[in-house]
Amino acid sequence: MKIIIAGAGAMGSRFGLMLHRANHEVVFVDGWQDHIDEINKNGLQANFNGEEIVENIPIYNQNEISKINYSADLVILFTKAMQLDNMLQSISNLLHERTKVLCLLNGIGHEDTIEKYVPYDNILLGNTMWTSGIEGPGKVKLFGDGSVDLQNLGVGQKQIANEVIEALNQAGLNAQYSSNILSSIYKKACVNGTMNGLCTILDCNIADFGKTSYEDRIINQIVDEFIAIADAQNIPLNKDEILDQIKSSYNLETIGLHYPSMYQDLIINHRLTEIDYINGVIVRKGEQYQIATPYCTFLTELIHTKEELLGVK
Repeated sequence: MKIIIAGAGAMGSRFGLMLHRANHEVVFVDGWQDHIDEINKNGLQANFNGEEIVENIPIYNQNEISKINYSADLVILFTKAMQLDNMLQSISNLLHERTKVLCLLNGIGHEDTIEKYVPYDNILLGNTMWTSGIEGPGKVKLFGDGSVDLQNLGVGQKQIANEVIEALNQAGLNAQYSSNILSSIYKKACVNGTMNGLCTILDCNIADFGKTSYEDRIINQIVDEFIAIADAQNIPLNKDEILDQIKSSYNLETIGLHYPSMYQDLIINHRLTEIDYINGVIVRKGEQYQIATPYCTFLTELIHTKEELLGVK
């Protein structure tokens, strides 16, 4: 399958590398020029569960991608939420009427943007529990196991989803079909809505936060706000399952030592965060449904304050 990875950061690099190693024709598209130059010069360098590997995968700046002759069967979206529209516009000439688009972005509501560029029936929403980290331009660290849940948006288009699942599973990405992807997306958003913002503000990894005496109270309050908003939209969530998933991430033998993507963006790389598309969405929907969201509101404001203090634009 001819696959574009739109957004070749930590997670995009993981998926692209694993799909490439499964003999799919993978092309990276990104906007970080140092990262692009390093991969073009020395290949994508990865610590893959302790093994040092290098893979030569084509990568292009999104502002130059229109120059290449390529027609994608599948686009997997891994941009930051605020970069999605610009990325899709940049690669629009590489899309055709049968191109499938799988959105694995953090956050909620991205299908409204994607539909401007591909038919609704070609859109798949998903979430992934894989993890990855950027160690510098062209260098990533891939560790632990994960999975991908996805679902077609178009009615009667499950076959499209199954084709994508097959391609992902050829690469060992543990994909499975979800009959209610919005529940899965909200469940993942609960994990991001706790670990991302809290670890970023508190300057700690996941395991360190899990050791604190306040973790249980804080996590419960934030998850309650997400569940209240989901209930207002008739999206079923199981609180016990969500809490178990969050607390399982504290494990030092799995991803406990991981610093979440928001921490990597803001604290390490001084980039704007996706807080408005995670906790910020809950705040906006809370205003819409007249539901109080004090924890999400405060966390969103703290992250934006940190962005200002660091001079991030």
